Amino acid sequence: MMSPFEIRSYPKSELAMQYFPDSDPHVALNRLNAWIRRCSPLADALVDCHQSPRAKFFSAKAVRLIIDYLGEP
Repeated sequence: MMSPFEIRSYPKSELAMQYFPDSDPHVALNRLNAWIRRCSPLADALVDCHQSPRAKFFSAKAVRLIIDYLGEP
């Protein structure tokens, strides 16, 4: 049985690998970023919560938003 997904701060590549486990970390991150860009309400919500596109980590609040819009990995 899988453990429940933990809402916490994640390095961006670690969260991306949760969504795309069979990809290279760089490719996984590019794919997650593409999903975020395609979901305008999510992209706007991340800007509103001050999640910098240049940050190396997603804050716990940003992770919650990603889960709300994209579902759990």
